[in-house]
Amino acid sequence: MLYIIFFIFGSLIGSFLNVCIYRVPEGRSIVTPSSRCSSCGTPVRFYDNIPILSYIILGGKCRDCKTKLSFQYPFVEFLNAALYVLALHSFGLDSISVLAIYLVFISTLIVIFFIDLEHQIIPNSITLPGIPIAVLLGSFVLPDPFNPTEKLGFTSSVIGFIAGGGSFYLIAVIGKAILKKDAMGGGDIKMMAMVGGLLGWKAIILTTFVGSLFGSIIGVALITIKGREWGSKIPFGPYLALGALVSLFWGHDILRWYLY
Repeated sequence: MLYIIFFIFGSLIGSFLNVCIYRVPEGRSIVTPSSRCSSCGTPVRFYDNIPILSYIILGGKCRDCKTKLSFQYPFVEFLNAALYVLALHSFGLDSISVLAIYLVFISTLIVIFFIDLEHQIIPNSITLPGIPIAVLLGSFVLPDPFNPTEKLGFTSSVIGFIAGGGSFYLIAVIGKAILKKDAMGGGDIKMMAMVGGLLGWKAIILTTFVGSLFGSIIGVALITIKGREWGSKIPFGPYLALGALVSLFWGHDILRWYLY
């Protein structure tokens, strides 16, 4: 029953994440006005705003203008719900505050994933306040995801913040000097500083590795299948978000597997 409650709650938050994904890049309020069809502008009725189910009932179309709605809407709702259930299963209810922080972090990564995928930006409105909050929470509240029986602590959090932001800043500087063009976006640098502050320096290593692995595989696939040119620009934030989720959920298991 608790898993069902978390799934429903996660899908409701996922519906709000869709608003953030759509409006934040445009600098619009995420509170007002109420949700409406992006094609005809008709406000969405409350009974058409049920996560996942409304999309299925309406056949993926606006009730008024019959314009096809993006599948991203129910997918984000389902993804957030599923990850909330996974978080409950992985971290339990022993520490409500830790679980709540991780839920917010998961939703933040989902928003970053889809905004960067569509617009190739990671908004400062997410990362700039996220960095100091991440360092504070990592220093004084959260456990080490690679050693859950111990606190992450101030030192590991600050080193993670420096390692995340600093290493990606160096990559950006060196890459631009060699390639004569931007090799790393500023949003990626700030995002990794936030991830490092919240999860520690070990997470930076695993997040970077996993993100680079996913990015390389998908990048080569796009070149092979869709004929993209080598050196074409692709957003790195979505792959880093995947890496951060892997670090959060399975970092401890991966470290044990690697060492033993």
